[in-house]
Amino acid sequence: MIQGTHSDAGKSALVTALCRIFVQDGWKTAPFKSQNMALNSYITVCGKEIGRAQGVQAEAAGIDATTDMNPVLIKPSGEFQSQIVVHGKPYKNMQAGEYRKDFFEQGLRIIEESYNRLTTQFDRIVIEGAGSPAEINLNDRELVNMRVAKLTNAPVILVGDIEKGGVFASLVGTLQLLDQEDRKRVIGVFINKFRGDVTLLEPGLSWFEEYTGVPILGVIPYINNLMIEAEDSVVLSNYSTKVDRSKEMDIAVIRYPMISNFTDVDPFFEEADCSVRFVKKAEELGEPDLLILPGSKNTIEDMMFLHQTGLANRILQLSQKHTMIIGICGGYQMLGNCIEDRDGVESLNERIDGLGLIPMKTSMTVKKTTVQSRGLAKFGEREIPVSGYEIHMGESHFEKDYSHFVQLTGRVEGAISQDKTIIGTYFHGIFHNDIFREVLLNEIRSKKGLEPIHHRNSFSKKKEEAFDLLANVVREHIQLEKIYQMIGEYQEKQS
Repeated sequence: MIQGTHSDAGKSALVTALCRIFVQDGWKTAPFKSQNMALNSYITVCGKEIGRAQGVQAEAAGIDATTDMNPVLIKPSGEFQSQIVVHGKPYKNMQAGEYRKDFFEQGLRIIEESYNRLTTQFDRIVIEGAGSPAEINLNDRELVNMRVAKLTNAPVILVGDIEKGGVFASLVGTLQLLDQEDRKRVIGVFINKFRGDVTLLEPGLSWFEEYTGVPILGVIPYINNLMIEAEDSVVLSNYSTKVDRSKEMDIAVIRYPMISNFTDVDPFFEEADCSVRFVKKAEELGEPDLLILPGSKNTIEDMMFLHQTGLANRILQLSQKHTMIIGICGGYQMLGNCIEDRDGVESLNERIDGLGLIPMKTSMTVKKTTVQSRGLAKFGEREIPVSGYEIHMGESHFEKDYSHFVQLTGRVEGAISQDKTIIGTYFHGIFHNDIFREVLLNEIRSKKGLEPIHHRNSFSKKKEEAFDLLANVVREHIQLEKIYQMIGEYQEKQS
């Protein structure tokens, strides 16, 4: 089990790396995170919703993701309230105190059953914790750290992020706040995101091992531009808010408070001619070549944010200049005339005006659509094969005739204007389709008087290369054979 001293210590990436490493070494491996709090989701082949990190970790392990790998998903939907997703389907909206009080026993049973099923199918399971195991105010009813280590009888490696500073204090403090039984589960620590000469760190490593009696099992370097999808919105603080003037095209992404599935835009980061930035203020928006309204966990509240900040007016001004604007899922709903939530599915606000760029009305519904989809995207005269996934609450209906964007088997989806400047779709992952992304970017290049770029790099191939890069770097900088030995010794001692 991989636990961290705090959120964003690198747990997800290290679990991804270990899944890949164990598979490379011949073990059938699966990831497991008992309870995940995230707004970036992943849809399994069965059409169920789990945390994006576990889906990515399953991809690294070369297997299909299942809900047993993340049986409980918490999706914040407002202040102090979250949607609880159990085995990929919405269970209930709950306040934090209600969740701790009423869901604990049920959640523990669900988690144990899921883990036990995985043990019958896989040789190795790499478990990810959440936040810190030293949250002493929460530990009496936590469902994701040391209680899971005890439940699964898993040895723990604790991860500290040296880039943020104070890594020895955070590691020592975490160990000291664990009770004796839990501390004995910690077989070693990783120091993550190290930059510089490791010899300068060695006095600290020696001191730590002598002071705590816990071995350092790896010092893992910071990996620049690692193309592994993120799930935690905390990483958005690392994303640029300014235009990179060295790039030929400027892509702006609206960062509203309840942004979700922002990994939709990841492929653009890999394009040499694209500058990608996230925008929270009207004055930051400028004159992008492409504006993207991403998904939202609370579309009405985020639409209110657009109105209150003046971003809505700026978006409308850009549309009058024929700037290409694409809305995905919640962003698609915002492009319509209005959004209604008569039953309080997402918000206490019953109705809000949208941007009015698509003649469409959206009504929020209790039923949640979660499905992997394939179809043909209509872009001018072209029909481009695309695949992706849909995950939304709400149904959208056109209020007058308008061109649909994607033709699926037995139904149509999305909307596109005649001049191809306004596109709305429920299709997450649309930009991950290499041919569509190439056609889209060349449309923008043509408008700017630039030559088209053909045969762009395959995003899926680059993702596989990123898994291998991550695994190779981690393998090189951890004591893997010692870890194998310690796992065996720990299991013998516990049996």
